[in-house]
Amino acid sequence: MDTSYIAERITQLRLKKGIAEHRMSLDLGHSRSYMQGISSGRALPSMTEFLAICDYLEVTPKDFFDEGSVNPPLLQTLLDKLKTLSENDLLLLYSLAERLEK
Repeated sequence: MDTSYIAERITQLRLKKGIAEHRMSLDLGHSRSYMQGISSGRALPSMTEFLAICDYLEVTPKDFFDEGSVNPPLLQTLLDKLKTLSENDLLLLYSLAERLEK
């Protein structure tokens, strides 16, 4: 994995949330051009900033690097709801998922 992946993934997740680069920069407490520097590949965030970016985008670091996860916040919300269901309800949803997959 090269460093351009980080810039591309941040951009992908940011656009999915409909957030402008300058808005995200300001919300994270930086200058308007902070995210532009990261998105263009001129800079990489520190580990602390990376974690803040993940938090802002509502993804875990694991979800961030999971290329197959198109909408991590939605998946996390779904997983949280699944944890509250009974075993019978989980089995019902599982059979529905199996049916939809076909």
